[in-house]
Amino acid sequence: MVKTSEHVVDTLIDAGITRAFTLPGLGVTWSLPAFYERRDELDVVLTRSEWIASIMAQTTGRLTGKPAVLMGQGPWLTTVGAAGILEAHFTGSPMVVLTETSDYGGYGQMGVYQTMTGDYGGADAMASLKPITKYATYANTPEEAVYGVQMAVKHASLPRRGPAAVVMKTSIIREEMKAESLPRLYDSAGYLRHRPSKPDPEAVAELARLIDAAKRPVIVAGNGVLQSGSGAALEVLADRAGIAVATSYNAKGVIEETQAVSVGMLGNWGHRCANVAVAQADLVVMLGASMGPDYTRFRDPAMVRPGDQTLVQVDIDARNAGWVYPVDLAITADVRDVIDLLTEIGLKVETRGSRLGAIAAVQKETGYGVLPQVSARQGYLHHADLVRAIQGFLTPEDYLALDAGANRIWATFGLRMPYRERLLVPGGTGIMGWGPPAAAACKLVHRDKRVTCLAGDGGFMMTLQVIATCVQQKAPVVFLVSNNSGLGMVRDNLGDTQIAVDFGEVDFAGMAQAMGGHGMRVSHPDQLRDALEEAHRMDVPVVIDAKVDPEARHHEACDHAPL
Repeated sequence: MVKTSEHVVDTLIDAGITRAFTLPGLGVTWSLPAFYERRDELDVVLTRSEWIASIMAQTTGRLTGKPAVLMGQGPWLTTVGAAGILEAHFTGSPMVVLTETSDYGGYGQMGVYQTMTGDYGGADAMASLKPITKYATYANTPEEAVYGVQMAVKHASLPRRGPAAVVMKTSIIREEMKAESLPRLYDSAGYLRHRPSKPDPEAVAELARLIDAAKRPVIVAGNGVLQSGSGAALEVLADRAGIAVATSYNAKGVIEETQAVSVGMLGNWGHRCANVAVAQADLVVMLGASMGPDYTRFRDPAMVRPGDQTLVQVDIDARNAGWVYPVDLAITADVRDVIDLLTEIGLKVETRGSRLGAIAAVQKETGYGVLPQVSARQGYLHHADLVRAIQGFLTPEDYLALDAGANRIWATFGLRMPYRERLLVPGGTGIMGWGPPAAAACKLVHRDKRVTCLAGDGGFMMTLQVIATCVQQKAPVVFLVSNNSGLGMVRDNLGDTQIAVDFGEVDFAGMAQAMGGHGMRVSHPDQLRDALEEAHRMDVPVVIDAKVDPEARHHEACDHAPL
Protein backbone atom coordinates (compact mmCIF):
# COMPACT_ATOMS: atom_id res chain seq x y z
CA MET A 1 0.00 0.00 0.00
CA VAL A 2 1.18 3.52 -0.86
CA LYS A 3 0.43 6.50 1.37
CA THR A 4 -0.87 9.76 -0.05
CA SER A 5 2.34 11.55 0.91
CA GLU A 6 4.45 8.98 -0.93
CA HIS A 7 2.39 9.26 -4.09
CA VAL A 8 2.55 13.06 -3.91
CA VAL A 9 6.35 13.00 -3.64
CA ASP A 10 6.55 10.52 -6.54
CA THR A 11 4.37 12.88 -8.59
CA LEU A 12 6.60 15.87 -7.88
CA ILE A 13 9.72 13.95 -8.90
CA ASP A 14 8.06 12.58 -12.04
CA ALA A 15 7.23 16.19 -12.98
CA GLY A 16 10.91 17.15 -12.78
CA ILE A 17 10.81 19.08 -9.51
CA THR A 18 14.10 18.85 -7.66
CA ARG A 19 13.91 21.24 -4.70
CA ALA A 20 11.48 22.09 -1.89
CA PHE A 21 11.66 24.70 0.87
CA THR A 22 9.96 24.33 4.22
CA LEU A 23 9.55 25.05 7.87
CA PRO A 24 7.48 21.95 8.66
CA GLY A 25 4.54 21.61 10.98
CA LEU A 26 1.66 19.19 11.59
CA GLY A 27 0.56 17.60 8.28
CA VAL A 28 3.76 18.56 6.47
CA THR A 29 5.70 16.86 9.25
CA TRP A 30 3.69 13.71 8.54
CA SER A 31 4.80 13.87 4.90
CA LEU A 32 8.54 14.18 5.64
CA PRO A 33 9.22 10.39 5.74
CA ALA A 34 8.11 10.22 2.09
CA PHE A 35 10.55 13.00 1.20
CA TYR A 36 13.27 11.21 3.15
CA GLU A 37 12.89 8.09 1.01
CA ARG A 38 13.46 10.15 -2.18
CA ARG A 39 16.00 12.59 -0.71
CA ASP A 40 18.59 11.83 -3.41
CA GLU A 41 16.16 13.05 -6.07
CA LEU A 42 14.34 15.93 -4.35
CA ASP A 43 16.34 18.24 -2.09
CA VAL A 44 14.39 19.54 0.92
CA VAL A 45 15.83 22.79 2.31
CA LEU A 46 14.96 23.62 5.91
CA THR A 47 14.54 27.36 6.50
CA ARG A 48 14.02 29.45 9.63
CA SER A 49 10.60 30.85 8.69
CA GLU A 50 7.81 30.37 6.15
CA TRP A 51 8.56 33.88 4.87
CA ILE A 52 12.11 32.88 3.95
CA ALA A 53 11.00 29.54 2.49
CA SER A 54 8.46 31.24 0.24
CA ILE A 55 10.95 33.77 -1.15
CA MET A 56 13.57 31.07 -1.76
CA ALA A 57 11.01 28.93 -3.61
CA GLN A 58 9.89 31.91 -5.71
CA THR A 59 13.44 32.90 -6.61
CA THR A 60 14.35 29.33 -7.53
CA GLY A 61 11.38 29.16 -9.87
CA ARG A 62 12.28 32.48 -11.42
CA LEU A 63 15.90 31.49 -12.03
CA THR A 64 15.23 27.99 -13.36
CA GLY A 65 11.90 28.46 -15.12
CA LYS A 66 10.66 25.33 -13.32
CA PRO A 67 8.52 25.12 -10.19
CA ALA A 68 10.09 24.77 -6.80
CA VAL A 69 7.95 23.53 -3.91
CA LEU A 70 6.92 25.62 -0.93
CA MET A 71 5.42 23.55 1.86
CA GLY A 72 4.33 24.26 5.39
CA GLN A 73 1.52 24.17 7.88
CA GLY A 74 -1.71 25.83 6.76
CA PRO A 75 -2.05 28.76 9.20
CA TRP A 76 1.50 29.97 8.70
CA LEU A 77 2.07 29.22 5.04
CA THR A 78 -1.03 31.22 4.12
CA THR A 79 0.00 34.20 6.25
CA VAL A 80 3.72 34.50 6.99
CA GLY A 81 4.52 32.53 3.84
CA ALA A 82 2.32 34.69 1.62
CA ALA A 83 5.23 37.08 0.91
CA GLY A 84 6.93 34.83 -1.65
CA ILE A 85 3.60 33.58 -3.02
CA LEU A 86 2.55 37.17 -3.74
CA GLU A 87 5.88 37.88 -5.45
CA ALA A 88 5.46 34.73 -7.57
CA HIS A 89 1.92 35.80 -8.43
CA PHE A 90 2.92 39.27 -9.60
CA THR A 91 6.11 38.25 -11.42
CA GLY A 92 4.91 34.99 -12.97
CA SER A 93 7.37 32.75 -11.13
CA PRO A 94 6.50 29.03 -11.18
CA MET A 95 5.85 27.58 -7.71
CA VAL A 96 3.91 24.67 -6.24
CA VAL A 97 2.47 25.36 -2.79
CA LEU A 98 1.66 22.34 -0.60
CA THR A 99 -0.21 22.90 2.62
CA GLU A 100 -2.96 21.42 4.78
CA THR A 101 -5.98 22.32 6.88
CA SER A 102 -4.59 21.69 10.39
CA ASP A 103 -7.94 20.24 11.45
CA TYR A 104 -6.31 17.57 13.64
CA GLY A 105 -8.01 14.61 12.00
CA GLY A 106 -11.62 15.74 11.75
CA TYR A 107 -12.06 18.42 14.41
CA GLY A 108 -12.22 21.33 11.98
CA GLN A 109 -15.97 21.89 12.40
CA MET A 110 -15.50 22.26 16.15
CA GLY A 111 -13.12 25.20 16.02
CA VAL A 112 -9.94 23.33 16.95
CA TYR A 113 -7.08 25.81 17.23
CA GLN A 114 -5.13 26.44 13.99
CA THR A 115 -7.88 24.96 11.82
CA MET A 116 -7.94 26.20 8.20
CA THR A 117 -10.93 24.27 6.84
CA GLY A 118 -13.12 27.36 6.46
CA ASP A 119 -15.58 26.17 9.05
CA TYR A 120 -17.08 28.30 11.81
CA GLY A 121 -14.52 29.23 14.44
CA GLY A 122 -11.55 28.70 12.17
CA ALA A 123 -9.87 30.26 9.15
CA ASP A 124 -9.90 29.31 5.46
CA ALA A 125 -6.71 28.25 3.66
CA MET A 126 -8.42 28.19 0.26
CA ALA A 127 -9.89 31.65 0.71
CA SER A 128 -6.41 32.94 1.59
CA LEU A 129 -4.64 31.29 -1.33
CA LYS A 130 -7.11 31.64 -4.19
CA PRO A 131 -6.64 35.39 -4.77
CA ILE A 132 -2.84 35.13 -4.86
CA THR A 133 -2.36 31.94 -6.89
CA LYS A 134 -2.93 30.98 -10.49
CA TYR A 135 -4.59 27.74 -9.44
CA ALA A 136 -5.74 26.39 -6.08
CA THR A 137 -7.54 23.18 -5.15
CA TYR A 138 -8.82 21.55 -1.97
CA ALA A 139 -8.08 17.82 -1.69
CA ASN A 140 -10.39 15.77 0.54
CA THR A 141 -9.20 12.36 -0.70
CA PRO A 142 -5.81 10.86 -1.58
CA GLU A 143 -6.78 10.76 -5.24
CA GLU A 144 -7.66 14.45 -5.22
CA ALA A 145 -4.30 15.25 -3.62
CA VAL A 146 -2.32 13.43 -6.32
CA TYR A 147 -4.37 14.81 -9.21
CA GLY A 148 -4.29 18.26 -7.60
CA VAL A 149 -0.48 18.18 -7.52
CA GLN A 150 -0.41 17.18 -11.19
CA MET A 151 -2.66 20.13 -12.06
CA ALA A 152 -0.66 22.47 -9.82
CA VAL A 153 2.55 21.64 -11.66
CA LYS A 154 0.74 22.12 -14.98
CA HIS A 155 -0.72 25.53 -14.12
CA ALA A 156 2.48 26.76 -12.48
CA SER A 157 4.51 25.89 -15.58
CA LEU A 158 2.32 27.08 -18.44
CA PRO A 159 2.14 30.67 -19.68
CA ARG A 160 1.74 32.90 -17.81
CA ARG A 161 3.64 31.06 -15.06
CA GLY A 162 2.80 31.52 -11.41
CA PRO A 163 2.12 29.91 -8.03
CA ALA A 164 -0.33 27.00 -7.82
CA ALA A 165 -1.56 25.55 -4.54
CA VAL A 166 -2.87 22.27 -3.16
CA VAL A 167 -4.59 22.40 0.23
CA MET A 168 -4.92 18.89 1.66
CA LYS A 169 -7.27 17.69 4.36
CA THR A 170 -4.73 16.89 7.05
CA SER A 171 -5.96 13.38 7.73
CA ILE A 172 -5.42 12.15 4.15
CA ILE A 173 -1.67 12.90 4.13
CA ARG A 174 -0.73 9.58 5.75
CA GLU A 175 -3.77 7.68 4.53
CA GLU A 176 -3.06 4.52 2.53
CA MET A 177 -4.34 4.61 -1.04
CA LYS A 178 -6.36 1.80 -2.57
CA ALA A 179 -4.76 -0.24 -5.31
CA GLU A 180 -7.65 0.54 -7.66
CA SER A 181 -8.49 4.12 -6.83
CA LEU A 182 -11.40 6.08 -8.26
CA PRO A 183 -11.26 8.36 -10.03
CA ARG A 184 -8.40 6.61 -11.77
CA LEU A 185 -4.99 8.26 -11.66
CA TYR A 186 -2.65 8.50 -14.66
CA ASP A 187 1.00 9.41 -15.13
CA SER A 188 1.81 13.13 -15.12
CA ALA A 189 3.53 13.30 -18.50
CA GLY A 190 0.33 13.44 -20.52
CA TYR A 191 -1.03 16.29 -18.43
CA LEU A 192 2.12 18.36 -18.72
CA ARG A 193 2.66 18.19 -22.49
CA HIS A 194 2.03 21.39 -24.38
CA ARG A 195 3.13 23.20 -27.51
CA PRO A 196 3.30 26.99 -27.26
CA SER A 197 1.34 29.03 -29.78
CA LYS A 198 3.32 30.75 -32.51
CA PRO A 199 3.02 34.43 -33.47
CA ASP A 200 1.03 35.56 -36.48
CA PRO A 201 3.66 36.06 -39.25
CA GLU A 202 1.63 38.87 -40.86
CA ALA A 203 1.46 40.76 -37.57
CA VAL A 204 5.23 40.43 -37.04
CA ALA A 205 5.83 41.55 -40.63
CA GLU A 206 3.71 44.63 -39.91
CA LEU A 207 5.80 45.27 -36.80
CA ALA A 208 8.96 45.06 -38.91
CA ARG A 209 7.52 47.67 -41.31
CA LEU A 210 6.64 49.98 -38.43
CA ILE A 211 10.18 49.70 -37.00
CA ASP A 212 11.78 50.35 -40.40
CA ALA A 213 9.62 53.46 -40.90
CA ALA A 214 10.20 54.90 -37.42
CA LYS A 215 12.69 57.68 -36.83
CA ARG A 216 13.15 57.11 -33.09
CA PRO A 217 11.83 53.67 -32.13
CA VAL A 218 12.10 52.47 -28.53
CA ILE A 219 11.64 48.94 -27.23
CA VAL A 220 10.36 48.60 -23.67
CA ALA A 221 11.62 45.22 -22.43
CA GLY A 222 9.61 43.71 -19.61
CA ASN A 223 9.41 40.57 -17.53
CA GLY A 224 8.44 38.55 -20.60
CA VAL A 225 11.90 39.12 -22.11
CA LEU A 226 13.50 37.94 -18.90
CA GLN A 227 11.29 34.85 -18.58
CA SER A 228 11.84 33.81 -22.18
CA GLY A 229 15.62 34.15 -21.87
CA SER A 230 15.72 36.39 -24.92
CA GLY A 231 17.89 39.21 -23.60
CA ALA A 232 20.88 38.30 -25.78
CA ALA A 233 18.76 38.00 -28.93
CA LEU A 234 17.07 41.34 -28.19
CA GLU A 235 20.43 43.00 -27.66
CA VAL A 236 21.67 41.84 -31.06
CA LEU A 237 18.44 42.84 -32.83
CA ALA A 238 18.35 46.30 -31.23
CA ASP A 239 22.01 47.02 -31.93
CA ARG A 240 21.74 45.94 -35.56
CA ALA A 241 18.85 48.35 -36.22
CA GLY A 242 19.78 51.08 -33.73
CA ILE A 243 16.69 50.71 -31.52
CA ALA A 244 16.82 52.16 -28.02
CA VAL A 245 15.98 49.65 -25.26
CA ALA A 246 14.40 50.73 -21.99
CA THR A 247 13.35 48.23 -19.34
CA SER A 248 10.79 47.78 -16.64
CA TYR A 249 11.94 47.26 -13.05
CA ASN A 250 11.56 43.47 -13.32
CA ALA A 251 13.66 43.41 -16.47
CA LYS A 252 16.45 45.78 -15.44
CA GLY A 253 19.70 44.27 -16.70
CA VAL A 254 17.99 41.95 -19.20
CA ILE A 255 20.40 43.45 -21.73
CA GLU A 256 23.84 44.81 -20.90
CA GLU A 257 23.20 48.36 -19.75
CA THR A 258 26.61 49.45 -21.00
CA GLN A 259 25.51 48.85 -24.59
CA ALA A 260 25.03 51.83 -26.92
CA VAL A 261 21.30 51.06 -27.30
CA SER A 262 20.57 50.84 -23.58
CA VAL A 263 18.78 53.79 -21.97
CA GLY A 264 18.16 52.14 -18.60
CA MET A 265 15.14 51.50 -16.42
CA LEU A 266 11.90 53.45 -16.70
CA GLY A 267 10.03 55.22 -13.93
CA ASN A 268 10.45 57.80 -11.20
CA TRP A 269 12.92 55.42 -9.51
CA GLY A 270 14.66 54.49 -12.74
CA HIS A 271 16.74 56.80 -14.93
CA ARG A 272 15.68 59.97 -16.69
CA CYS A 273 17.43 58.70 -19.82
CA ALA A 274 14.83 55.95 -20.26
CA ASN A 275 11.93 58.28 -19.52
CA VAL A 276 13.10 60.91 -22.01
CA ALA A 277 13.84 58.30 -24.69
CA VAL A 278 10.30 56.93 -24.48
CA ALA A 279 8.79 60.43 -24.44
CA GLN A 280 10.73 61.32 -27.62
CA ALA A 281 9.89 58.07 -29.43
CA ASP A 282 7.57 57.94 -32.42
CA LEU A 283 7.20 54.14 -32.02
CA VAL A 284 7.06 52.32 -28.68
CA VAL A 285 7.30 48.52 -28.87
CA MET A 286 6.34 46.89 -25.58
CA LEU A 287 7.90 43.40 -25.37
CA GLY A 288 6.45 41.36 -22.52
CA ALA A 289 5.95 44.59 -20.57
CA SER A 290 2.68 45.35 -18.79
CA MET A 291 3.36 49.12 -18.91
CA GLY A 292 2.32 49.33 -15.27
CA PRO A 293 1.93 52.84 -13.83
CA ASP A 294 4.90 52.36 -11.47
CA TYR A 295 7.32 52.49 -14.39
CA THR A 296 5.46 54.94 -16.65
CA ARG A 297 5.67 57.69 -14.00
CA PHE A 298 2.09 56.83 -13.10
CA ARG A 299 0.83 57.28 -16.65
CA ASP A 300 2.59 60.59 -17.21
CA PRO A 301 0.71 62.02 -20.22
CA ALA A 302 3.94 63.42 -21.64
CA MET A 303 5.66 60.04 -21.62
CA VAL A 304 3.36 57.60 -23.45
CA ARG A 305 0.88 59.28 -25.80
CA PRO A 306 -1.66 57.05 -27.57
CA GLY A 307 -2.64 58.57 -30.90
CA ASP A 308 0.53 60.64 -31.10
CA GLN A 309 2.96 57.73 -30.84
CA THR A 310 2.50 54.34 -32.49
CA LEU A 311 2.12 51.73 -29.74
CA VAL A 312 2.75 48.01 -30.25
CA GLN A 313 2.43 45.40 -27.51
CA VAL A 314 3.73 41.82 -27.60
CA ASP A 315 2.64 39.55 -24.77
CA ILE A 316 2.14 35.84 -24.21
CA ASP A 317 -1.27 36.61 -22.70
CA ALA A 318 -3.73 38.45 -24.96
CA ARG A 319 -5.35 40.04 -21.90
CA ASN A 320 -2.18 42.04 -21.21
CA ALA A 321 -2.06 43.77 -24.61
CA GLY A 322 -3.95 47.04 -24.42
CA TRP A 323 -4.30 46.64 -20.65
CA VAL A 324 -2.88 49.99 -19.51
CA TYR A 325 -2.68 51.83 -22.86
CA PRO A 326 -4.68 51.37 -26.07
CA VAL A 327 -2.41 49.96 -28.77
CA ASP A 328 -2.18 50.17 -32.55
CA LEU A 329 -0.94 46.59 -32.94
CA ALA A 330 -1.17 43.65 -30.54
CA ILE A 331 0.72 40.39 -31.01
CA THR A 332 -0.02 37.40 -28.81
CA ALA A 333 3.15 35.31 -28.58
CA ASP A 334 6.25 34.53 -26.61
CA VAL A 335 8.54 37.51 -27.13
CA ARG A 336 11.42 35.20 -28.03
CA ASP A 337 9.49 33.93 -31.06
CA VAL A 338 8.74 37.50 -32.17
CA ILE A 339 12.39 38.53 -31.79
CA ASP A 340 13.46 35.48 -33.80
CA LEU A 341 10.95 36.28 -36.56
CA LEU A 342 12.09 39.91 -36.71
CA THR A 343 15.68 38.70 -36.97
CA GLU A 344 14.69 36.34 -39.78
CA ILE A 345 12.83 39.10 -41.64
CA GLY A 346 15.80 41.45 -41.26
CA LEU A 347 15.26 45.02 -40.10
CA LYS A 348 16.51 47.98 -42.12
CA VAL A 349 20.02 49.06 -41.08
CA GLU A 350 20.38 52.26 -43.15
CA THR A 351 19.09 54.43 -40.32
CA ARG A 352 21.19 52.74 -37.64
CA GLY A 353 23.79 55.51 -37.46
CA SER A 354 21.32 58.37 -37.03
CA ARG A 355 19.32 56.40 -34.46
CA LEU A 356 22.43 55.57 -32.42
CA GLY A 357 23.42 59.24 -32.57
CA ALA A 358 20.04 60.25 -31.16
CA ILE A 359 20.36 57.67 -28.37
CA ALA A 360 23.84 58.92 -27.49
CA ALA A 361 22.55 62.49 -27.35
CA VAL A 362 19.83 61.50 -24.85
CA GLN A 363 22.36 59.56 -22.78
CA LYS A 364 24.66 62.60 -22.63
CA GLU A 365 21.84 65.05 -21.95
CA THR A 366 20.51 63.00 -19.02
CA GLY A 367 23.86 61.92 -17.55
CA TYR A 368 23.30 58.23 -18.13
CA GLY A 369 25.91 56.27 -16.21
CA VAL A 370 27.13 59.32 -14.28
CA LEU A 371 26.41 59.37 -10.55
CA PRO A 372 25.54 62.76 -8.99
CA GLN A 373 28.27 64.51 -7.04
CA VAL A 374 27.10 63.71 -3.53
CA SER A 375 29.03 62.98 -0.38
CA ALA A 376 28.45 61.80 3.17
CA ARG A 377 29.54 63.24 6.48
CA GLN A 378 32.87 62.21 7.97
CA GLY A 379 32.84 58.59 9.11
CA TYR A 380 29.91 57.62 6.89
CA LEU A 381 29.25 56.36 3.39
CA HIS A 382 26.72 57.61 0.87
CA HIS A 383 24.36 55.36 -1.09
CA ALA A 384 26.23 56.45 -4.22
CA ASP A 385 29.47 55.06 -2.78
CA LEU A 386 27.89 51.59 -2.55
CA VAL A 387 26.63 51.78 -6.13
CA ARG A 388 30.04 52.91 -7.35
CA ALA A 389 31.79 50.05 -5.57
CA ILE A 390 29.37 47.44 -6.89
CA GLN A 391 29.66 48.83 -10.42
CA GLY A 392 33.42 48.27 -10.41
CA PHE A 393 33.15 44.92 -8.66
CA LEU A 394 30.74 43.03 -10.94
CA THR A 395 32.07 40.39 -13.34
CA PRO A 396 30.34 37.78 -15.53
CA GLU A 397 30.58 35.45 -12.51
CA ASP A 398 28.36 37.63 -10.31
CA TYR A 399 24.69 37.78 -9.39
CA LEU A 400 23.32 40.75 -7.48
CA ALA A 401 20.08 40.68 -5.46
CA LEU A 402 18.43 43.92 -4.38
CA ASP A 403 15.96 44.50 -1.59
CA ALA A 404 13.78 47.57 -0.95
CA GLY A 405 14.14 51.19 0.09
CA ALA A 406 16.54 54.03 -0.62
CA ASN A 407 19.45 51.68 -1.29
CA ARG A 408 17.47 49.99 -4.08
CA ILE A 409 16.43 53.29 -5.63
CA TRP A 410 20.07 54.33 -5.87
CA ALA A 411 20.92 50.96 -7.45
CA THR A 412 18.12 51.00 -10.03
CA PHE A 413 18.97 54.59 -10.91
CA GLY A 414 22.74 54.56 -10.84
CA LEU A 415 23.91 51.00 -11.51
CA ARG A 416 24.46 50.04 -15.13
CA MET A 417 24.43 46.24 -15.15
CA PRO A 418 27.38 45.28 -17.37
CA TYR A 419 26.27 41.66 -17.82
CA ARG A 420 22.79 40.59 -18.81
CA GLU A 421 20.37 38.68 -16.62
CA ARG A 422 22.49 38.91 -13.48
CA LEU A 423 20.17 41.10 -11.40
CA LEU A 424 17.44 39.87 -9.05
CA VAL A 425 14.77 42.26 -7.76
CA PRO A 426 11.44 42.00 -5.90
CA GLY A 427 9.71 43.48 -8.92
CA GLY A 428 6.23 42.22 -8.17
CA THR A 429 5.74 43.54 -4.67
CA GLY A 430 8.84 45.52 -3.71
CA ILE A 431 8.70 43.88 -0.29
CA MET A 432 11.39 44.53 2.31
CA GLY A 433 13.33 41.47 3.40
CA TRP A 434 13.13 39.79 -0.02
CA GLY A 435 16.77 40.24 -1.02
CA PRO A 436 18.58 38.02 1.54
CA PRO A 437 16.50 34.84 0.95
CA ALA A 438 16.56 35.50 -2.80
CA ALA A 439 20.35 35.67 -2.75
CA ALA A 440 20.52 32.44 -0.75
CA ALA A 441 18.27 30.67 -3.27
CA CYS A 442 20.36 32.03 -6.15
CA LYS A 443 23.51 30.55 -4.61
CA LEU A 444 21.83 27.14 -4.32
CA VAL A 445 20.89 27.29 -8.01
CA HIS A 446 24.21 28.75 -9.20
CA ARG A 447 26.86 27.23 -6.94
CA ASP A 448 29.63 28.32 -9.33
CA LYS A 449 28.73 32.05 -9.21
CA ARG A 450 29.43 34.80 -6.71
CA VAL A 451 26.20 36.08 -5.17
CA THR A 452 25.90 39.44 -3.43
CA CYS A 453 22.84 40.96 -1.77
CA LEU A 454 22.43 44.70 -1.28
CA ALA A 455 19.86 45.41 1.43
CA GLY A 456 19.06 48.19 3.86
CA ASP A 457 19.31 47.60 7.58
CA GLY A 458 15.51 47.58 7.86
CA GLY A 459 14.97 44.91 5.22
CA PHE A 460 17.99 42.85 6.25
CA MET A 461 16.80 42.66 9.85
CA MET A 462 13.55 41.06 8.69
CA THR A 463 15.15 37.96 7.17
CA LEU A 464 18.74 37.91 8.42
CA GLN A 465 18.16 34.45 9.92
CA VAL A 466 18.74 33.21 6.38
CA ILE A 467 22.44 33.46 7.28
CA ALA A 468 21.99 30.33 9.39
CA THR A 469 20.40 28.57 6.41
CA CYS A 470 23.34 29.61 4.22
CA VAL A 471 25.76 28.20 6.80
CA GLN A 472 23.83 24.93 6.95
CA GLN A 473 23.64 24.71 3.14
CA LYS A 474 27.30 25.73 2.68
CA ALA A 475 26.21 28.67 0.55
CA PRO A 476 28.71 31.54 0.95
CA VAL A 477 26.58 34.56 0.07
CA VAL A 478 27.83 38.10 0.75
CA PHE A 479 25.30 40.50 2.29
CA LEU A 480 26.17 44.18 1.85
CA VAL A 481 24.01 46.03 4.40
CA SER A 482 23.35 49.67 3.64
CA ASN A 483 23.00 50.61 7.28
CA ASN A 484 21.59 54.09 7.78
CA SER A 485 19.93 53.17 11.10
CA GLY A 486 16.40 53.56 9.88
CA LEU A 487 13.82 53.42 7.12
CA GLY A 488 15.68 55.74 4.79
CA MET A 489 13.09 56.14 2.05
CA VAL A 490 10.26 56.78 4.52
CA ARG A 491 12.46 59.13 6.53
CA ASP A 492 13.29 61.13 3.40
CA ASN A 493 9.64 61.41 2.41
CA LEU A 494 8.56 62.64 5.85
CA GLY A 495 10.89 65.62 5.73
CA ASP A 496 10.68 67.59 8.98
CA THR A 497 7.89 65.45 10.45
CA GLN A 498 9.89 62.30 11.09
CA ILE A 499 8.40 59.68 13.37
CA ALA A 500 8.71 55.88 13.57
CA VAL A 501 11.63 55.77 11.14
CA ASP A 502 14.79 55.58 13.26
CA PHE A 503 16.27 52.26 14.47
CA GLY A 504 18.68 51.63 17.30
CA GLU A 505 22.20 50.39 16.65
CA VAL A 506 22.48 46.72 15.66
CA ASP A 507 25.72 44.75 15.41
CA PHE A 508 25.05 42.99 12.09
CA ALA A 509 28.65 41.82 11.79
CA GLY A 510 28.47 40.23 15.24
CA MET A 511 25.15 38.56 14.43
CA ALA A 512 26.66 37.02 11.31
CA GLN A 513 29.52 35.57 13.32
CA ALA A 514 27.14 34.24 15.97
CA MET A 515 25.36 32.25 13.25
CA GLY A 516 28.55 30.76 11.84
CA GLY A 517 29.34 33.37 9.22
CA HIS A 518 31.73 36.31 9.19
CA GLY A 519 31.21 40.03 9.69
CA MET A 520 32.96 43.24 8.62
CA ARG A 521 32.31 46.94 9.19
CA VAL A 522 33.01 49.59 6.58
CA SER A 523 32.76 53.36 7.01
CA HIS A 524 34.95 54.78 4.22
CA PRO A 525 34.40 54.55 0.42
CA ASP A 526 37.93 53.30 -0.19
CA GLN A 527 37.21 50.21 1.95
CA LEU A 528 34.17 48.97 0.04
CA ARG A 529 35.73 47.34 -3.01
CA ASP A 530 38.38 45.57 -0.95
CA ALA A 531 35.74 44.38 1.51
CA LEU A 532 33.63 42.88 -1.29
CA GLU A 533 36.62 41.10 -2.79
CA GLU A 534 37.80 39.78 0.57
CA ALA A 535 34.32 38.63 1.58
CA HIS A 536 33.94 36.57 -1.57
CA ARG A 537 37.25 34.86 -0.95
CA MET A 538 35.87 33.42 2.28
CA ASP A 539 34.02 30.14 2.26
CA VAL A 540 31.23 31.26 4.61
CA PRO A 541 28.36 33.75 4.46
CA VAL A 542 29.66 37.25 5.12
CA VAL A 543 27.88 40.42 6.24
CA ILE A 544 29.48 43.74 5.33
CA ASP A 545 27.95 46.36 7.63
CA ALA A 546 28.31 49.58 5.62
CA LYS A 547 27.68 52.66 7.75
CA VAL A 548 25.59 54.92 5.50
CA ASP A 549 24.91 58.52 6.48
CA PRO A 550 21.34 58.80 7.83
CA GLU A 551 21.22 62.25 6.22
CA ALA A 552 21.97 60.85 2.75
CA ARG A 553 18.79 61.15 0.66
CA HIS A 554 17.33 59.21 -2.23
CA HIS A 555 15.83 62.23 -4.00
CA GLU A 556 18.90 62.78 -6.20
CA ALA A 557 18.28 59.30 -7.63
CA CYS A 558 14.68 60.03 -8.68
CA ASP A 559 13.20 61.59 -11.81
CA HIS A 560 10.18 63.75 -11.10
CA ALA A 561 11.07 66.59 -13.47
CA PRO A 562 8.65 67.37 -16.32
CA LEU A 563 9.36 65.61 -19.60
